[in-house]
Amino acid sequence: MFSQYFGHYLLNRGLITRDQLADALEFQKSVHVKFGVIAVDEGFMTTAQVEEVHEKQKQMDKRFGEIAVELGYLTEEQVDALISHQKQSHLYLAQALVDREYMTIDEFGSALNDYKTENSLSDDQFEEIRNGSVEALIENILSKSPEFHEKYSSYLSLFAKNIIRFIDDQVYLEIASVDDIVDSNWYIYQEITGEAPLKTGMSMNEEALLYMASVYAEEQLFEVDALAKDSVSEFLNLHNGIYLVNMSNWGTELKMNPQQVLENTPISETPLVVNVNMSKGTFQLILA
Repeated sequence: MFSQYFGHYLLNRGLITRDQLADALEFQKSVHVKFGVIAVDEGFMTTAQVEEVHEKQKQMDKRFGEIAVELGYLTEEQVDALISHQKQSHLYLAQALVDREYMTIDEFGSALNDYKTENSLSDDQFEEIRNGSVEALIENILSKSPEFHEKYSSYLSLFAKNIIRFIDDQVYLEIASVDDIVDSNWYIYQEITGEAPLKTGMSMNEEALLYMASVYAEEQLFEVDALAKDSVSEFLNLHNGIYLVNMSNWGTELKMNPQQVLENTPISETPLVVNVNMSKGTFQLILA
């Protein structure tokens, strides 16, 4: 996830072009391998065991390695070896930019240091972010909007992790202004009630909906039919369900109303809007 953020930092600084960023990220995506795939390739797990772990992730907010250890499929040493293998992925962005002569290695290193300085990151925080800590990255994003931090940081961190786990591991999130709400064809909405109520929704056009629905349903969908709408709304329901489990573990009891899929519905003013940029399509996460 860090590669997407740092890549956009380079773009916004004018150090690379949009086409160069897209090319470099496409290269990184082609060589990035998911945790479960590496585990099978190394002979540590079977595909059936990997699928079982993925199903467990739909019920709880735990990393693949944590669940695999609990089920007895991996040892802690094997998890460490797999993590070490996977952490190399952020280096592929540098490799792509340098190999294609979009930047020199010195320019890339200098930009990394500038990113760290401009975001006021300590050595430990920067290392966490580079090593794929979603929580640390979301903390840094929300540090620019302190009024949202207490209420939304836990929800947004989990949302980012679930998008990565179940939809797209090349996702890029950015806080948007409430003035930047885009009128879209579809609004998938669910209200959380209880001690810490929250209104959650995803506003998206047809392209984003079909991409998300196809990935979640594990089949290519070409029209916004009942299956497509059910798939996207079920993802939101799954995510919110895991959020409720987390909050209950922290002592806050919540409930969910049934999710709704609304067409061509204007969105009223809301405190927090997050642009969610996927490999194919962009949508807005709306929280209130």
